[in-house]
Amino acid sequence: MAEKKKPSFEQSLKRLEEIAALLENGETPIEESLKLFEEGAALLKDCNKILEEAEKKVSILVGTTEEGEPVTEPFGGAEE
Repeated sequence: MAEKKKPSFEQSLKRLEEIAALLENGETPIEESLKLFEEGAALLKDCNKILEEAEKKVSILVGTTEEGEPVTEPFGGAEE
């Protein structure tokens, strides 16, 4: 059996927006609302994982050494 391909971050975000709109309108039956909530929670977990992985890869250039090598620090830098 083939494994189902996960949606991209953008697709997941779009679906989360759709789910939020459906839940906010208050017209969705409770059973369907629960299913939508569960789907949204899973999508949110996947999106957070993607963002955490991306954040680990991103660095900010903060200057250069005397030898001209770039100096970087993790995205977000030190908390002030």
